[in-house]
Amino acid sequence: MEINKIVFATDFSAGSNYTAPYAAEMARKFSAKLYVIHVIQDTEKMTSWYAPKVNMKELEKAMEEKSQKELQLCCTTGFGDYKNVEYHLLKGAPYEQILKFQQDNKADLIVIGTVGGHNTGKKNVFGSTADRVVKKALCPVLTVSLPANEAAESTDPRLCSSGEIRL
Repeated sequence: MEINKIVFATDFSAGSNYTAPYAAEMARKFSAKLYVIHVIQDTEKMTSWYAPKVNMKELEKAMEEKSQKELQLCCTTGFGDYKNVEYHLLKGAPYEQILKFQQDNKADLIVIGTVGGHNTGKKNVFGSTADRVVKKALCPVLTVSLPANEAAESTDPRLCSSGEIRL
């Protein structure tokens, strides 16, 4: 088995921060290129069914700027000294963009954090994005769940509980 390229999908949540060292360790063991990606939900698709009362262009610009900064910061501690890393900010439906990026870059492995049922009180082990990625990926997917004593929601004051960046 050869693993030359690894995609690590982050939503900046506590689960993603916990997963980052696993992605870096897999990349280190295989001397693989590590692609760190974050997907911004496409606001046009999210708001097409109602008339928003905010300037969507300004909101999108702010989301992109904050996401780009967070993308560079999110995994620095988790990656340690591993430097063979590229960062990519994508836009669209998260699971679709993760799968498209994996295929376009011919990545051999996807690493993604999960929302464990023991952390949320839910029966589902995966969130919808991780679930869809696992079911539809054309390569192996390593899923990492927070330990039972960890909070699934982010405690970072810059982030909302679902990993969204506060503006």
